[in-house]
Amino acid sequence: MQSPGHASKEPERSRPTRPTWIFFMIYALAFAFLAASVKPALAKKKDSSGDKKLSKQERRREKAIQKEMQSPYLKWLNGPIGYIITPQERTAFKKLTTDDEREQFIENFWERRNPNPGDPENEAKEEFFRRVAYANEHYASGVPGWRTDRGRIYIMWGPPNEVDSHPSGGTYVANPDELPYMDTSGDDEMVTYPFEDWTYNYIPGIGENVKLEFVDPTMSGEYRLTMNPCEKDAMAEVPGDTTGCQGAVSIGPIFVPESVIQPTSGSEEELNEGMPQSMDEFTQLDTYAKIFQPPPVKFNDLRAAVSHRIIANLLPFKVQPDFIRLTSDMDLVPITVQVATRELEFVKKDNVMQASMDIYAQLSTLSGRVATTFEQELQADVPPDDFSSYSTHQQIYQRILPLTPGRYKLTVVLKDQNSGHMGTTAIGIIVPEYPDNALEHSSLILADLIQTVPTTDVGTGPFIIGGTKVRPRLGDPPIFQPDQNLGIYMQVYNLGTDPKTHRPNAQIQYQLLQNGKTVFTASQSAATIHDASSQVTIEKTMSLRPLQPGHYTMNIKVTDDINKKSFDSSAPFVVK
Repeated sequence: MQSPGHASKEPERSRPTRPTWIFFMIYALAFAFLAASVKPALAKKKDSSGDKKLSKQERRREKAIQKEMQSPYLKWLNGPIGYIITPQERTAFKKLTTDDEREQFIENFWERRNPNPGDPENEAKEEFFRRVAYANEHYASGVPGWRTDRGRIYIMWGPPNEVDSHPSGGTYVANPDELPYMDTSGDDEMVTYPFEDWTYNYIPGIGENVKLEFVDPTMSGEYRLTMNPCEKDAMAEVPGDTTGCQGAVSIGPIFVPESVIQPTSGSEEELNEGMPQSMDEFTQLDTYAKIFQPPPVKFNDLRAAVSHRIIANLLPFKVQPDFIRLTSDMDLVPITVQVATRELEFVKKDNVMQASMDIYAQLSTLSGRVATTFEQELQADVPPDDFSSYSTHQQIYQRILPLTPGRYKLTVVLKDQNSGHMGTTAIGIIVPEYPDNALEHSSLILADLIQTVPTTDVGTGPFIIGGTKVRPRLGDPPIFQPDQNLGIYMQVYNLGTDPKTHRPNAQIQYQLLQNGKTVFTASQSAATIHDASSQVTIEKTMSLRPLQPGHYTMNIKVTDDINKKSFDSSAPFVVK
């Protein structure tokens, strides 16, 4: 065969004659004309035969629905919600044609899961988004934490009762139940990849003592769920491995007994009889299938909503919303309310000084639709001997809400039950959108307390973001005492990561200013932060004792050396 750039003279016999060439052209044109005329006829015949075919109007309607679904509603369906939505709900949602219908569907979706139907405080919804936030903080590895296997299981089933973590892999003495077989020549010691074993005492619809194993065979922090105990064996493909994890048995998430390389002694039936039930292929397939099914919708009895009556008097207080990214179309919004203790009336009850307060809040859209409400009764008890010093303290409350990006009106009402004094405020808030392709950050929160919470408290209760308790200090600007610590909390999103390690290459610079002059600076590599990936969490605490009274500003600059992007964020405060 000659290249196109070279002319070649073919034998004369290979060229068709002019009459033959004309015949082929006429034949082709006739065939095309015939096909064009037959196609409408066939289509018409198909329609007339009763077969279903979309009309022009139906096609336009279908295209309009597809276009509408390319919206925040499609993101909602394909986000973490996809882990808990049932197939029937998904099918029904896709058939909706207007945004109003979709909004109503989402409200009903959460109401079905409300532990106390009709109660605006839907703890199931709040718990779900707390789990998403925790997964993003702890399981990210090149992708957001909620997209990983560990993140998915955590979101669907909550924290495990036990975690056996081997983040570095290495030498591991296996339990006999983890091995395909053990005979006199077998060995229970293996060299493993990093892995984690999670144990749930009970999972509805699956059973008791459910053990899940996540393995990181790429050594990059990307753990994946496996039902094959041999998948963590790093030496399975090396000749001479005596654990029984050899050949095809070490490949894939499901253990297949037929793939075991049998020892020289004993029949196949005898060897398979000695395998634990957890390694039975049907048991594994059943567990592997059920663990990814949406959790059953189930209601539990919880406390009734607090009801109260508000009367008009004055009770000053402060309100601060902060914004933490969950997904590209959902934020976690901690709403913090702070009132000075001196503004409350205390009465003596049971040998303690006691104050009681009701809080009611409502978030509504610009169109007036109520997005959510919450209410809470708070109580403070103080020994009489400590009352004089306690009067300088602040009473603080927080409710964390999942909200879609957009503009809202936040109305908060407080009532002192003892004095009857009431305070109210209404502010506009903008819940930001955090796109996946831009360097972004959460609110920079100045706190008087930052501490790691026990595993049992992760993602539950006020002030808890993921696995950290963050209690904001409110004010314009917030006031700290010299004997207090200044806490700094901020999350950074969409950092560039190394393709091999999935870790960022970014610098974090801290600068403390007083009246525009630098008091001190410090820097930190983002890669040194625990669980650093495309998302990192900044948690710092510094003593205020060395500082003189005055106005200060904390400035944080993050520079992403991979994507060549940066941002600055600052927050003022006062040392009094």
